[in-house]
Amino acid sequence: MTDWIVNLIELGGYWGILFLMALENIFPPIPSELIMGVGGIAVARGTMSFWPLLLAGTIGSTLGNYVWFLVGDRFGYRRLQPFVTRWGRWLTMEWEDVEKASRLFRRHGQWVVFVMRFSPLLRTMISLPAGLAHMKHGRFLAFTFAGAAVWNALLIEGGRQLAGITGAERIAGDVVIVLLVLTAVWYLWRVVTWKPRG
Repeated sequence: MTDWIVNLIELGGYWGILFLMALENIFPPIPSELIMGVGGIAVARGTMSFWPLLLAGTIGSTLGNYVWFLVGDRFGYRRLQPFVTRWGRWLTMEWEDVEKASRLFRRHGQWVVFVMRFSPLLRTMISLPAGLAHMKHGRFLAFTFAGAAVWNALLIEGGRQLAGITGAERIAGDVVIVLLVLTAVWYLWRVVTWKPRG
């Protein structure tokens, strides 16, 4: 089961990893844990190299987060709120969620951009309030790149270690399939049952 998943990642190569990681941070179809973890398995097999994989994944993460940063920076609160209110069902978030993330950013400053790279739920969301606060672009990119690099390195190493355990690759393949299905079901459930708090 794992073979075809690893082969698919290998087929796209480093550019495929970059694209998937950027897409995952704009609209998460596949969690980064799976992308970089499977990349780590490819590293263990010798079909990919650690440093190019880390660079591709980190650039992809940074670009994906930069999209949300630019949305916040260019739109501002006044123009963004009607957009989130109108499309909240499909974004599966409300303006209240944006305000919570904004308060978190204001309280902890730029370091929250770095730290949130390790949070499965908030790592993309925090880019929006950073943009709304008009954080300097270079600083945002540097903190995002650094945090994403640390997180991606851990994921790659985790996948590489997993590949060395007998039978673990087969289990990992099953886990990947289950997580993909659960992610799709979770998103559809959120859309169907969406009810604005207001």
